[in-house]
Amino acid sequence: MDAILKGIFFLFSAIITVKHTKKRGDFMGVSHKGAISLGLLYIPVGLYNTTRDNDIHFNQLCKDTRERVKYKKYCPSCNKEIKSEDIIKGYEYEPGKYVIMTDEELEKIKTKKDKTIHIIQFVNLPEIDQIYYEKNYYAIPETGAEKAFELLRTAMLSEGKVALAKTVIGTKENLLVLYPTQEGMIAKTLFYHDEILPVPKQIPKVELNEAEITMAKTLINSLTKPFDATAYKDEYQERLRNAIMQKIRGEDIVAADTGEPGNVIDLMEALQKTLDMQKNKKSDIA
Repeated sequence: MDAILKGIFFLFSAIITVKHTKKRGDFMGVSHKGAISLGLLYIPVGLYNTTRDNDIHFNQLCKDTRERVKYKKYCPSCNKEIKSEDIIKGYEYEPGKYVIMTDEELEKIKTKKDKTIHIIQFVNLPEIDQIYYEKNYYAIPETGAEKAFELLRTAMLSEGKVALAKTVIGTKENLLVLYPTQEGMIAKTLFYHDEILPVPKQIPKVELNEAEITMAKTLINSLTKPFDATAYKDEYQERLRNAIMQKIRGEDIVAADTGEPGNVIDLMEALQKTLDMQKNKKSDIA
């Protein structure tokens, strides 16, 4: 019975995930079609999502009936529900006053350059601060464009450069980086400089002694090993799935961890205890 319930739960989880991710374009459908342009070089490509959403998502239900809550698009002046085909885009330039923009008008203001992934310049990757990176896409050449794509990828990889480019996706001109890899190319969208918020609070400079620095370095080195992305998973989502299974079986949810964090005030004591914990873990594994 437990196996049947588990199978039903994961089947519904898969259905919910498929519905959710398709809305966000998380599967391997093309997110944007364009062409990389560099002078007279023109390389048709598609941008594909690099990640998907595996999270469990809850529906909102009525507390009394347990039915799913529905939202309606409603016009107070017409006193009726509005269908999608009767909805238009408007920009509020004064309170209560809107200028209407049609899809045709939005398309008219795009230039030929906007419809391509126009390379502006090449830069060294370390020159771009990590704070500017927003989202990744796989850049995949269209049929017939493979040779030009491979030429650009190989040349950039050989020179250790990335391409800084612009393109319009939807109603926004995106700044992006074309990053060559051994397998292909990643398009990384960037935030503009005026979108980056300043540090909310200046961190005061403090004095550190040599012993503290040495111990901190020792701790860092004891935890340093090659990065393996497959070694990590969302453990909270696993606990959430297990909790849902418990509820399906009519069982109570048991607290995962009731312990309180240790109140270690002294910095050196905290570092030493952490080092001791790491040594104990290694000895247990051995």
